[in-house]
Formats: sequence, structure tokens, C-alpha cells
Amino acid sequence: MGWAKGSPGTDEHGLTRTDTDRPARVVRARPCQSVSSVFVRAFRPARSSYMNGRERILAMFDGKPVDRLPLMPITMMFAGDQAGTRYGEYARDYRALVRAQIHTARKFDFDYVSCISDPAREAADCGAVIRYFEDQPPAIDEAQALLLEKGNLRSLKIPDVHGNGRMHDRVRAAELFHQEIGGEKLVEGWVEGPCAEGADLRGINNLMLDFFDDPGFVRDLFAFVVEMELAFGRAQIDVGCELIGIGDAAASLVGPAIYEEFVWPCEKQLIEGLQKAGARVRLHICGNTNGLVGGMGRLGCEMVDLDYPVPLAVGRAAMGPRQVLAGNLDPVRIVRNGTPALITEELKQCHTEAGARYIAAAGCEIPRGTPEENVLAFREYAKG
Repeated sequence: MGWAKGSPGTDEHGLTRTDTDRPARVVRARPCQSVSSVFVRAFRPARSSYMNGRERILAMFDGKPVDRLPLMPITMMFAGDQAGTRYGEYARDYRALVRAQIHTARKFDFDYVSCISDPAREAADCGAVIRYFEDQPPAIDEAQALLLEKGNLRSLKIPDVHGNGRMHDRVRAAELFHQEIGGEKLVEGWVEGPCAEGADLRGINNLMLDFFDDPGFVRDLFAFVVEMELAFGRAQIDVGCELIGIGDAAASLVGPAIYEEFVWPCEKQLIEGLQKAGARVRLHICGNTNGLVGGMGRLGCEMVDLDYPVPLAVGRAAMGPRQVLAGNLDPVRIVRNGTPALITEELKQCHTEAGARYIAAAGCEIPRGTPEENVLAFREYAKG
């Protein structure tokens, strides 16, 4: 491969932040000092020895002290651009994805690398019509949804994750990550959640109607999805992924009653299966989940992402003191179109609301076109 192995590009250490079990020190504000800066300082005990990215994230998950705040923003198109790779190649060739992720993680001191690229891998291997582009993510053609006819579910087979399809391409990415950087950065795999993948196979509008018109079909569809995603996740875990992200964006479109009846039990089954296979789990439901955060907190994930419509204070109140939260800067208004100073202030506010069990990130993907200095502002804040 075309990169050098080695340690991260910096050995500067931030101040340790404790878990929530350790009482915060009382810090008296000076007249010119903001309340938020006092709060954040309260979670900084004495310095500890340097950790690499993998060690830092796992320590945070385990409630142990960390040498600085973990940094785990989602990058896809941004990473491809950083490596000079067209996104069509990034999404279809695991070697391009791995090269771009490692380049970006080392350049900006991210603590992990991820196999995420687009939500169409499972649907593609199931036989869905996918449109590919030279420099944009693949897209599922909902007008020709694979399960436009619900009866097709009876004959649908779970794809072979070790075949030559797009799911296997992700497994190969996970394996290469583990070989190249697994001791330095945490390797994250990725699967779709039951609501998101159900929408990919059935069509989002059809699925929303099915909750009311044919709940039995929805349960059968979600059962198929959970079985498929467990097979997919286990294959990634087997080759070195220590964290599996679950993307379930479509769940943000349903209300609390539907979420609790249909989505939550299947997310719980998927999460427990992945954890039993040896991985930690990151839940990523982008969008407005204000009505769902209580249920999300009961799933038992090691890490929960919150998007910018959901104040981290709301997430913390709903999920309790031990849940690790990540987020949640507005990806466009703050991250891409803002300034380093604004990003620093927003991260400080997020950290204040979330407390010590916090991972620095945007609400969703770092957008294409984000200035490098804005991403570096994440790094500088995480360092303390």
C-alpha cells in the first residue's frame, strides 16, 4: 500500500477528562471567564500518559480516564477529497476507501477509521437497482424498490457476505484496516439499522404506510434485516472491527409509539447480537430524534450519536450519566460554513451539556468542501 505505518503525527497531550463517576473539581470563575469554560475545566484532572486513538476510545467506553477527548467525526466524501479519490471509486473499491480514511485520520488526528461509505451495500447484494456515479455516493432507485411487491420478501435470500458483492468489499476494507492501522486507530465497521434497511428495500414512503396498513409485513421485513445485518456485522468483527456503527436514519421519521413497538425491539436484537460477537456498538440516527432519545438510551449501546436538532443536554437528561454521547455540531451551518472560533465555542457548549462522557464530532458527516482549518479546530479542542 502507499502509506507508511507509524505512530500518530503528534505527541502533544491534552488534559485527562474523567468519567462521570468521579466528582468534578470546583473551579471558581475569574471575572472574564465564561461559565462554560469553567464547566469544561471541571472535567480535567491531572495529566496521564499518552494513549493512541484505539486506547483512548476504548478507555472512554469502559469509563476509564483518558488523556484527552476522543475525536470521532464521520468522514466520507471529505476523506475521499483529502486523498484525491473520486467518490465513485471510494465507494466501490475497498483499497481506495482504506487509503483515504487512513490519510485523513492521520492528518487530522482522528482516533478511528471507518468502513462507512453509503447505505446501498446490503440492498445492492439483495438485488436492488442501484445507480452509481463518478464522484457522488451510490443511490437506490426507490421507483424500482426491490420489495415494491411485498410478496417478494418470501423469496428474498440473505446475501453471502463472503461472495464478490459490495458487502464483501466492506469486509475486505475492515480486514485491511486491521492489518495496516488496527493497533493505532480503532477500526469501525458499519451496518444499516432495521428501519433504514427496511426503507432501502421497500421504499421509504411505502414503509411509512406499512406501519399502519400491514404491521405484520413490517415485522417480517425487520426480522429479515436483523438476520442479514448480524451476518454482515459478524463478518466485519471476525476480521478486526472492534466497533460497529448502526445507521438507522429512517427511524427519525417515526414517532415514539411506532419506534417503541416496531423499531426499538429490532435495534435491541441487532445491538445485543453484535455485542455478543465481541464488538462495541455506535448508534447513529441522524435527524430529529428528540422524541426517541429515551428509548435510544435504553438500547445499551457503548456510543450514541446525536444530530444537531437534539441538544446534548436533552440526550444526557434522557439517557443518564453513563451513556457516551457524540455530536452534535450542525454539519453545514457550523462545520462547513462556520469559522474555527465558532466551532471551538460550539464544541465547548456540547462538551458542557454532555459532560465527561463525550466524544467530539459533528451531528452527521463532515461535509464535502469543509475548510481544513475547521476540521483542525476539532483536533485542537479535543487536545485541550
